[in-house]
Amino acid sequence: MSTPFYVSPQQAMADRAEYARKGIARGRSVVVLQYTDGVVFVAENPSRALHKVSEIYDRIAFAAVGKYNEFENLRIGGVRYADLRGYTYDREDVTARGLANVYAQTLGTIFSSAAEKPYEVELIVAEVGAAPEDDQIYRLPHDGSIVDEHGSVAVGGNADQISSYLDQRHRDGMTLAEALKLAMDSLSRDNNGGERTLTAEQLEVATLDRTRPQQRKFKRILGRQLSRLLDESGADAGDAAADAGAGESGTAAEGAKDKGTKGKGASGEDGPEGEPLL
Repeated sequence: MSTPFYVSPQQAMADRAEYARKGIARGRSVVVLQYTDGVVFVAENPSRALHKVSEIYDRIAFAAVGKYNEFENLRIGGVRYADLRGYTYDREDVTARGLANVYAQTLGTIFSSAAEKPYEVELIVAEVGAAPEDDQIYRLPHDGSIVDEHGSVAVGGNADQISSYLDQRHRDGMTLAEALKLAMDSLSRDNNGGERTLTAEQLEVATLDRTRPQQRKFKRILGRQLSRLLDESGADAGDAAADAGAGESGTAAEGAKDKGTKGKGASGEDGPEGEPLL
């Protein structure tokens, strides 16, 4: 009888992690951003039947990348957990943190089990609060760990490059149109540093809007409303560029005027040139 090939536990875990990461990287990216009225989810997803962003409960939503059948099973399990907890206790007792803990236990158990392959999924669970500082965003990688995110987060595809782009440009108090424009710009960047064009038909967009009067804060943005928001964000960017150009032209003209009209001091000597306007 031949001796079985020995693999150290560290190497086995590293191989499983690499397998899961490669599967997740093949998926199209999802971006989640906080804006002044809530949280917006933007996913590159041309399908209108297979959703990557879904509602879980009143104030909680779910986004995922990777294998559809695997994260769809997790989504269904999350909905059942939320419904049962809300029915047994109170609707306010259903929180994103509790749901993230349930997902972490499931993913961690599957990842550490040698009897089955690890899930090729990465999840985001978000909850909108009464104020922006009460919003919660959790990222759950394939191994079941939980990362508490703030402001913006990206998963799938070239997530590292997109996250770096978002960290440099995201700010508090953004409008929905501004957040949507930033998300679209980040998703348009490819691995080589270039840019490609994305249209409204290639995006799946949803929000958790704290200003909605309904108890359920989740809303999908489709069709003409999405196109209008994209046009609005494009118009705002064009106006900002025009204002910047006009400001530079005015500054140059004033500088030329100052240089042409150097004053003289009381002694009759030429005075110093004025400093440039900042």
